[in-house]
Amino acid sequence: MATTTLLLPTPFNFQNPNPKFPKPTYSYTAKFTCSSVTTQAQSAKRHLLTLIADQDRGLKTQNDPEKRSSIVKAIDAMAALGAGSVTTGDSLSATWRLLWTTEKEQLFIIEKAYLFGTQAGDVLQVIDVQNRTLNNVITFPPDGVFFVRSNIEIASSQRMNFKFTTAVLRGKSWEVPLPPFGQGWFDTVYLDDDIRVVKDIRGDYLVVDRAPYTWKE
Repeated sequence: MATTTLLLPTPFNFQNPNPKFPKPTYSYTAKFTCSSVTTQAQSAKRHLLTLIADQDRGLKTQNDPEKRSSIVKAIDAMAALGAGSVTTGDSLSATWRLLWTTEKEQLFIIEKAYLFGTQAGDVLQVIDVQNRTLNNVITFPPDGVFFVRSNIEIASSQRMNFKFTTAVLRGKSWEVPLPPFGQGWFDTVYLDDDIRVVKDIRGDYLVVDRAPYTWKE
């Protein structure tokens, strides 16, 4: 809960009816509790998380344009609440776990993993602002993982530029390197201690939460 303190000048410019005595000196501190913004953010976040809870990370949303529209409107509301905030600082560094996305490539891999005799586990973004690195990760428990390394650079208060460097497909006792592919940017339009909401260069959306663990290569 935020509080704002307003200090009024001392002394006030009162007319003293008796000039033989000094003017009285007044000091006043008024405190205003401003919880409306926090309340709005919590309400908007709950609404967004409720909308995406049964969408299988976005797989179901692909065939439901009405649901997609509702989710995008909820994301826009979160973006409005996050306007003006700085989301490219150290608080961006974390292992982020996918809750929902419109990104077709990720959804394709999640959906078609069974063709390779496996299924997708957690889908992650691992960001280290200080070291300027980002790994996009799709896990295939118990031992498989596909990840793409990239370098990142702060472009503005909410925008990160990225450039892919290498990709790796790894099993329990083998590893296949793949060539880098692509670059672009993403805007973290909302960020708090629990979730992060993203729009990217291709118009895709991403909602992630802070994973309860740290992923390392």
